[in-house]
Amino acid sequence: MSYFLIIAAVLWGIGWLTGAPMRARWAMIGVLYLAVILALSVLPEGHALRVSLGGSLGEWLLVGALAVIVMAYRAGLRALRRRVQMPPPEEKSDSFRPAELERYMRHILLREIGGPGQRKLKDAKVLVIGAGGLGAPVLEYLAASGVGVIGVIDPDVVEASNLQRQVIHTDAHLGQPKVFSASEAMTAQNPFIEVRPYHRAFDESAMDLVAEYDLVLDGTDNFDTRYLVNRACVTHGKTLISAAITQWEGQISTYKSQENGPCYQCVFPECPAPGMVPSCAEAGVAAPLPGILGTMMAMEAVKELTGAGQGLKGRLVIHDALYAETRSIAVKKRSDCPICGA
Repeated sequence: MSYFLIIAAVLWGIGWLTGAPMRARWAMIGVLYLAVILALSVLPEGHALRVSLGGSLGEWLLVGALAVIVMAYRAGLRALRRRVQMPPPEEKSDSFRPAELERYMRHILLREIGGPGQRKLKDAKVLVIGAGGLGAPVLEYLAASGVGVIGVIDPDVVEASNLQRQVIHTDAHLGQPKVFSASEAMTAQNPFIEVRPYHRAFDESAMDLVAEYDLVLDGTDNFDTRYLVNRACVTHGKTLISAAITQWEGQISTYKSQENGPCYQCVFPECPAPGMVPSCAEAGVAAPLPGILGTMMAMEAVKELTGAGQGLKGRLVIHDALYAETRSIAVKKRSDCPICGA
């Protein structure tokens, strides 16, 4: 036994001097132990080496068993300490829950969107101005698509005449502010999103609100607000998707002045004279028309946020529902534009 201890000490010292890892040093001791067991098993009784090793194989096996028990105890103790000291793993905030994965699977299967694109939608903040005819389908599809934060601003309340085309509202919400009616419908459709309702008009005091969002969609029905929204987007360098409808016709475009594209006022330099362009309340509107244009707005928003396909920068799309015709015309930035010109 004494020879074994001396040799083991020498091996340990050599390992320490050479900087060998702790596991390597124990491995050398283990090889020495196996050599002793082999010697005791092979050498005949009375052999000088066997006598110097103690002569009994059973005693050495008992020593080995005790060493195994000690190492197992130490390993278990280390594992227990790690479990106590390390905090339990938390679900990453940027991960999708199983219910979300199931909900968005049709998006994730699309090559142009996939998991990274759906992640971008979840991280996005979109401001929708107007919760009326255009805003209704926009809000519904942005919520369904999984846009993480959706702001909606509108000063009006739900009226009976809205229900013919503003499909996000119901008869039970008559008299309720549109932003709260829309918020209730959106969170009922998708509980994994955040809706920020602003029951107010978009005026000069609301322009800085645009800076909090990644993308702005304008579905308002008056030119003054459209020009103001455009100015806010140019000021804060935000992309604007804007649409308008009347009777059987609608138009939509994406304005990206921060990328040298035209802004809204480049395309529509002057506000029409009063009475020149009647409102929907004055001229009427086909019920599905805002659904068509609003859905197109939502589609362009998803594309802008995920980088899929080609957007409507530099193009104005005009849809004539009465004759089922859609045409696209090129629009350009104006150097003399008072909002985004040089």
